[in-house]
Amino acid sequence: MAPKADRPVSPPTEEPAWKQRAVERSTQAAKRRAEQRVERFLDAAQAIMAEKGTTDFTVQEVVDRSKQSLRSFYQHFDGKHELLLALFEDAMSKSADELRALAAQQSDPLDRVRVVVQELFEVSRPDPSARQRPLFSAFAMRLLVTHPAEMRVANAPLLTLFTELMEELEEADLLRPGFTARRVAALTMQTVMFNARSSDQEGAHPITAEEIWDYCANGFTTDTYSS
Repeated sequence: MAPKADRPVSPPTEEPAWKQRAVERSTQAAKRRAEQRVERFLDAAQAIMAEKGTTDFTVQEVVDRSKQSLRSFYQHFDGKHELLLALFEDAMSKSADELRALAAQQSDPLDRVRVVVQELFEVSRPDPSARQRPLFSAFAMRLLVTHPAEMRVANAPLLTLFTELMEELEEADLLRPGFTARRVAALTMQTVMFNARSSDQEGAHPITAEEIWDYCANGFTTDTYSS
């Protein structure tokens, strides 16, 4: 008797659509709850920093202020440094969005770079009449020295914005030959932020936003630029 031919193996049956919907709904709900818990920790830390004017607080203070548990905190953050880093990254991202909106109000590509450079300089300056913003003073300086890779990640939204603006200059033949848009973007951004936070700003003749713009623009634009 001839052997029977092997029957083709049917592919595994997919999960019913109702089950897929139920799992997806459950996953989305869990994600929303996690995001809400994270936001409560961030809001609590922001409130404490606003009161103290410093990043000198404990994880327990954040937990108590957020009315959540220590276990929940460590489910979302490795520790205080990661919490501060999240706050700093969020602040840098929001700053980039605000600067992009400001640039969009200008029609000329050079004017777009100018308003961004000058505004970034102003918002990065220490304000002697108010409490220092600890994330942009002590923490940012520590991050730059001890965790440069993390600082690069935090600065990425700003660098992206500056790169886009420099690419527009390049397309308009306003970028000096021999420069790449991204390299000029990084150099300009660093020059603006470093000088804004410099201790020289406390002297009798602090550097102005206009001076920073003239200095930067004469470095990266074509010879046709004039202030």
